[in-house]
Amino acid sequence: MGADILNLRRARKNKAKVEKEKTAEANRIKHGTPKALRALGKARSELGARRLENSRLDDDMDKDK
Repeated sequence: MGADILNLRRARKNKAKVEKEKTAEANRIKHGTPKALRALGKARSELGARRLENSRLDDDMDKDK
């Protein structure tokens, strides 16, 4: 009849820690985009806008004036 001694306080803290980690992981997936990917997307967007602006014809600019 050898029962394992269990510290209830430690068990409760471990359970809370596991739950908190599950919640954090779900939030990282839901909200998290790595900073490097955000910067890459922003750089690509700016490059596309610059290329579009540079490929405009001068005649289109004169019509607006």
